[in-house]
Amino acid sequence: MELKDYQKLILKEIKVYLESLAEQKTKYDRFREMDPDYDSDFSKKAWESVSTNDFTPKQNGIDEYLPNFCIKVPTGGGKTLLATHSIDLIQNYYTNQKTGFVLWIVPTNQIYRQTLSALRNREHPYRQTLDLSSGGRTVILERTDRFSPQDVEENLCVMVLMLPAANRQNKETLKMFQDSSGFESFFPPEDQPTLHDALIQQMPNLDVFVGENGFFGKQIKTSLGNTLRVLQPIVIIDEGQRAYSQRAQETIRGFNPRIVVELSATPPAGSNILVSVSGQDLNKEEMIKLDLHVINKASTEWKHTLLSTVDMRNQLEQKAEEYESQTGRYIRPITLIQVERTGKNQRGQGYIHSEDAKEYLIRECNISPEEIAIKSSDKDDIEGIDLMNRDCSIRYIITKQALQEGWDCPFAYVLAVLTNSSAVTAMTQLVGRVLRQPYANKTGIQLLDESYVYCFQQSSQRILEGIRNGLTNEGMGDLAGRVVESQERPESKKIEVKYREKFKHFEGKIYLPRFAIQEEGKWRELSYEMDLVSRIDWSQIDLEPVKNLTLSSSLRKEERTKVNLSEEEKNVLKRTGYEEKTSGLSIDYVFMTRHLISIVPNPWIAYEMSEQVITAFRDKGIDDNLIASNLVFIVEELEKRVQIEKDRLAEGIFKQLIKDKVMHFFIEETTGYKLPKRIKASETNRRLTRDTGEPIQLSLFEYFPEDDFNEMEKKVAIYLDKQEKLLWWYRNMARADYFVQGWKKNKIFPDFIVAEKAEDYDEDYSKVYVVETKGLHLKNEDTKYKENVFALCNDLGKEMSWDELGLEFESDKPIEFQVVYENEWERRFNEMFEKIE
Repeated sequence: MELKDYQKLILKEIKVYLESLAEQKTKYDRFREMDPDYDSDFSKKAWESVSTNDFTPKQNGIDEYLPNFCIKVPTGGGKTLLATHSIDLIQNYYTNQKTGFVLWIVPTNQIYRQTLSALRNREHPYRQTLDLSSGGRTVILERTDRFSPQDVEENLCVMVLMLPAANRQNKETLKMFQDSSGFESFFPPEDQPTLHDALIQQMPNLDVFVGENGFFGKQIKTSLGNTLRVLQPIVIIDEGQRAYSQRAQETIRGFNPRIVVELSATPPAGSNILVSVSGQDLNKEEMIKLDLHVINKASTEWKHTLLSTVDMRNQLEQKAEEYESQTGRYIRPITLIQVERTGKNQRGQGYIHSEDAKEYLIRECNISPEEIAIKSSDKDDIEGIDLMNRDCSIRYIITKQALQEGWDCPFAYVLAVLTNSSAVTAMTQLVGRVLRQPYANKTGIQLLDESYVYCFQQSSQRILEGIRNGLTNEGMGDLAGRVVESQERPESKKIEVKYREKFKHFEGKIYLPRFAIQEEGKWRELSYEMDLVSRIDWSQIDLEPVKNLTLSSSLRKEERTKVNLSEEEKNVLKRTGYEEKTSGLSIDYVFMTRHLISIVPNPWIAYEMSEQVITAFRDKGIDDNLIASNLVFIVEELEKRVQIEKDRLAEGIFKQLIKDKVMHFFIEETTGYKLPKRIKASETNRRLTRDTGEPIQLSLFEYFPEDDFNEMEKKVAIYLDKQEKLLWWYRNMARADYFVQGWKKNKIFPDFIVAEKAEDYDEDYSKVYVVETKGLHLKNEDTKYKENVFALCNDLGKEMSWDELGLEFESDKPIEFQVVYENEWERRFNEMFEKIE
């Protein structure tokens, strides 16, 4: 298998480290010969000579300094291939031998079977790499296999071992640490206690038998565990982050390794990261299926979600067949289906069971039973099956969580998540299973070069956050932005949500003020275009800042640059082609007018503004070619200036209308806003709850959908729901509910309407707060504008009683408008509600 460029670079860095390690080890051994008390960590010195990364010193079970390094590589990055090449480099540049013993530790049964199968297959690139290193003398072993010193001397012996089997939690019962036949030749004869004592002195952590009263001395157990300690193997740890418990570390170091290599997508603290692969590295090499499309099915029926995945998989297979006819490369797209239950006695309990999904695929989707497999803790239909073989018919694999880690099949393209929203964490761990590109190369067919996740009844925001976290957990956090949400419209029906029973008496009686204008004896709502823009005197627009712009003195040239990825990681991009030519722009008043027409409704006035600016430049003696070269810059600045001036003049008109009592801010039957009696929500939407999981209690309506809130708004709503002096709160929806029209075009839709409980009667309210919440990153000119409008609303509200026009709204219920920022909302609400705890 040809190595990718990033893999070649990684192996080059490992080689440099091993050369330094060998040099420092030689010096260390030489000094130790001269002075047995000499003590210096050669592994740390070697590290510091080649790497600036942090280094955690480690020692093996007999207190020898333990060289160790981690290869940080994301899912799909070829970590096993890198491990086999690392073994070759260690033998060539550190141990200087072609034979010996390698202990390859894996965390799960699934990874164990995959690794063992690949290493035993002489046609597989992993095995071929080892055979090249050993000169064709590679022996692959399991824990139950027996081998001799001659086997180790003449071959490269690689034992694949599952971490739980090596863990010494119950060391007296674990077979690998029990005395057993088959390993006697690694130890002194039983009748030579002196030799036993000498070996024990050399390796004090060997397990021994002690005769009664110690009369016969100590006898070393002839166990596999002791054999590994004597051999001092090279240790490879797959999924290294899984081996960082204290017991696991003690066990691994207890094998007295001469060097340890960790492979991990997310190394924990304490890992010595020598080389690191990013998700972008994999993407550049076309090894992963991106973009990742997330399709959130909001249907009330999980079968609809599954049906969509069947349709997508069928489309993929059709493209795969076309691809094979053109290239000869075989791809059989597979769908992974995550269900809620897989146990034998768990069906029919209100959860989506693996057998339910299988039955639906067979009966409703006409899928052959041979194409469906279930992978669970008690049923494994894919054990021992090569899913990439042409003879394999499996196209659907149903699981709960058995494929979360370690499972590896590049033919997996689609993930169907049928679990409830609380299982997002488990779902995100499955995302990595659909990312690997078949044959580690793009096909050139977009559908086959991307991956797909279908979700049933999930929160869109939570899904995307979870998947981004999942990519981070797979070591590909830098690619989180390549997640594409494909939101399907809910198929479920809308249902009406009513007032809470205790607030029923407020139905149709909660009014909010708006700016209104009286016309022909009637009141109507303020219209931005009709009442403000139509009154603007455009001759008052000040264009002097644009007329006085400093133009670039050089003629603008059109640049055409071609870029590609750079071979040097630090540069990221390289330029592969470049040409330039003088721009063909000319002074074009129509071009300028078109850009102003969205701000200035009269095209003749916009045209005149354009002429004014160009004439001003010409009057200064600026050449037309130079003006034309700067035309885009001029138009951009002109647009900005006209908008600023338009807002300034509209503000003046707005305030003059108030001053002249043409416009009022009050509650009036035809223009005032009345909170709705019902709201509509999808029956599938998740309801907002308190952070304890309990239902909210103080919302005006029985519930609000969680999707209606961003994270800050959710925190605010939950906080409000706990306030003792608050009677009710209402989530005001943008572009649908109450708004305030100011002197700028866009209406202001506050986030919350909040009612404070009356002191004398706790079933009524004494004051209403209209609240707009803002994140700190949104604290800008627009926010300042909203603050100014709200301040004006508050000032005007103090000048009149709200029941002037005889509505059912008592005059002692003032309304206050507030803009509250992310870093102060809790304090501000405490102040509003008199610092309620």
